[in-house]
Amino acid sequence: MKIGIIGAGWIAEKMALSLQAKPQDCEVYAIASRSIEKARDFAQKWSIPKAYGSYEELVSDKNVDIIYIATPHSHHYEHTRLALEHGKPCLVEKAFTANAREAEELLALAKQKNLFITEAIWTRYMPLSHKVKEIMQSGIIGEPRILTATLCYMMEHKERIVRPELCGGALLDLGVYCLNFARMYFGTDIKRTVTNVHIGPTGMDMHECISLSYADGKMANLQSGALCLNDRQGIISGVDGYIRVDNVNCPELVEVYRNYELVATYKKPEDMVTGYEYQVFECKRCIEQGLLESPMMPHEETLSIMKQMDELRKEWGVKYPMD
Repeated sequence: MKIGIIGAGWIAEKMALSLQAKPQDCEVYAIASRSIEKARDFAQKWSIPKAYGSYEELVSDKNVDIIYIATPHSHHYEHTRLALEHGKPCLVEKAFTANAREAEELLALAKQKNLFITEAIWTRYMPLSHKVKEIMQSGIIGEPRILTATLCYMMEHKERIVRPELCGGALLDLGVYCLNFARMYFGTDIKRTVTNVHIGPTGMDMHECISLSYADGKMANLQSGALCLNDRQGIISGVDGYIRVDNVNCPELVEVYRNYELVATYKKPEDMVTGYEYQVFECKRCIEQGLLESPMMPHEETLSIMKQMDELRKEWGVKYPMD
């Protein structure tokens, strides 16, 4: 499967690194940037056959099987729409779009054109993420009742975090992982949400705490932010034990405790490169099987999480120009 990447930033670099050895016959075939010089430099560094100085050239390349959208959140709608209108399936970086309205329009367009599209929230596709679900279902920790997830990095001066026109803030960049962690393991029957937030000088959310109460009595406490470093852990607590996930956005180690004693340890696959490769493998499988969405990240989930983040931003007064 030949992949074309729109955007030649750091996240595109991770994808290029992930597929450098062409695992499962998946390769980065083309890179497009607004600057042909930047595209050529990127292509040379990663031995990519094609380099384009415009996104239109890339989506018009008949040899490209799927487009990976690796630009900022603020540009996902524009660039994904361009790819879909040229008949290209899409793997769209998280957060899928700036808001739910944009997400609805893209999903409707993909359905209309009978094209596969999925969100590149990499944790959804990783082997260890699925292993956690298996552990929960095995009953070893008993009935799960409380989940915690935290993800913070020092990012307070990064443009994509502080600028509203780039859909800044911690929520769409980091909090989306914590929300997904809760969704994967505790589901969607949320009855009450309580939050606290710190708003930065540019009006963007820089740190937030989100507490979710579920209909069956479970609770999830989520924390994300761009103002500090932390352990990035996820803990799923049951009546007989708990599961510790290190870390919530790229699981590398899972430990299972029963009555506070370590009873099992699971590590990331030895052949894992960065973890980005798994979402590409899933895209390839889905396209070959004629699927329009991945069961690992259904369209309904993408849209529901976008709506959830819209509501959180509305509560906090965080606005983007495209809202």
